[in-house]
Amino acid sequence: MPPPAPDVDPRSGYCAATKTFHSLRPPLLLPPPDLPLSYPSFTFSLLPAALPSRPALVDSSTGEAVPFPAFLSRVRALAAALRAHLGVSQGHVAFVLAPPSVHVPVLYYALMAVGAIVSPANPALTASEISDLVALSGPSVAFAVKETTGKLPPGLKTVLLDSARFLSFFHEPDCEGTAAGTDVVINQSDAAVILYSSGTTGRAKAVVLTHRNLMASNATRGAAAGDVLMLAVPIFHIYGFTFCLRVAPSANTIVLHTARRFDARAVLAAVGRFGATRLALAPPALLAIVQSAEEDETLISCAAKLQVVNSGGAPLSTELFRRFSHKFPDVCLIQLYLFMNALKPPKMLPILAVIYKIRISATKGYAGDKDSTSATLDSQGWLRTGDLCYIDKDGIVFVIDRLKELIKYKGYQVPPAELESMLQTHPDIDEAAVVPYPDDQAGELPVAFIVRRSGSNLHEAQIKEFVAKQVVHYKRIHHVFLVNAIPKNAAGKILRKDLAKLALGHISSKL
Repeated sequence: MPPPAPDVDPRSGYCAATKTFHSLRPPLLLPPPDLPLSYPSFTFSLLPAALPSRPALVDSSTGEAVPFPAFLSRVRALAAALRAHLGVSQGHVAFVLAPPSVHVPVLYYALMAVGAIVSPANPALTASEISDLVALSGPSVAFAVKETTGKLPPGLKTVLLDSARFLSFFHEPDCEGTAAGTDVVINQSDAAVILYSSGTTGRAKAVVLTHRNLMASNATRGAAAGDVLMLAVPIFHIYGFTFCLRVAPSANTIVLHTARRFDARAVLAAVGRFGATRLALAPPALLAIVQSAEEDETLISCAAKLQVVNSGGAPLSTELFRRFSHKFPDVCLIQLYLFMNALKPPKMLPILAVIYKIRISATKGYAGDKDSTSATLDSQGWLRTGDLCYIDKDGIVFVIDRLKELIKYKGYQVPPAELESMLQTHPDIDEAAVVPYPDDQAGELPVAFIVRRSGSNLHEAQIKEFVAKQVVHYKRIHHVFLVNAIPKNAAGKILRKDLAKLALGHISSKL
């Protein structure tokens, strides 16, 4: 007889016997974990027998569309070509260095279908940075475009997505079942993806996700069948990568933002033109959307069909949520973090399910880095997220900040995110970032980088006073830098280590 289930508080999910919080959500509907199954096979099995004729993929810039029947046929043909002409087989790592296009999700699916490991990277990286990532993952083949191929290390076999050869692969006959991988046993625990951590607080790492990780991840996304999802986020990042894979399990239309630069007006126009019901953004892009709507309210009509906006990749401030809700009161704003949390006016709900044991939807660890893996995943499968949280009586988890980003002032701990959120409530501040500056007596001092709103004359003394009136003495801002922009990575995360170096250079030059 199995032991009785521990007593769990139905309100908070807390079990006093094990001192553990449990999710009160129903379990995910996933196949048995020991069933051999790839992510593509799993998601294709969820599609209706009569495939919808609407687009599966759309290029927002050109309007190029790939209907569902063509999407499936391209995946199958490309999978066959990968094996027949490129020798790609199970366990091979495929490095992808290309801007978003309708070909990239097809490539992702085809590679995973034959048991290869997809490893996408930011095409804006330098050759040196890309060389470091290639050394981490050890790919046997790369997929690039003419513009990015010169950044790849010499000697790495490369196929150009904008070449006639690659396009011809879509017409490869599917012989011997190579498309669905029926002649290859792919386990759910097999590696499917290698993604690269942003390196905002240190060197980048190669994060391994399994086929089951992807199944569990997309089982939590909540997209309805037939949604039109516009992705204005990088699809080489975990956020955009998992969302672009939504094309199959819920038969979603994925509209890919393919413009070189983010333009809020253009994105809102595309939302209206393609009838997007869901929009995925990073917080800086969300801020640009809000600012555009505040400046020109006629743009709000473009969001007539919009039901949900996802924000992920970086924290979402309460002030930005308030401004968004004021302009788009009928749109549900969702903050993503491992799991997702729906934010609906008038209350901003905290993030759910952060510290629960997640063995199937986190990561398999870091490629080639046992020390970092053991530091992140313990022997029982718990994921150490590195986040500082507290839990209220309803089991709601409040994420305060990242442990690595805490500023240590005379033994006190100062969370940068708390000060950033406070600063962004000032009517003359658009963006704020707080980082540490070394000090012989205090250890570290909080300093702020501020982007003022257009036309504002806000100065350093006013900003310091604004914060000092609201915080204990050790959380006060000691220096303020007025800047035109705050450096962020492609996912919208503040590049704190870059700002810390900038602060060090500025303050040192004044001394």
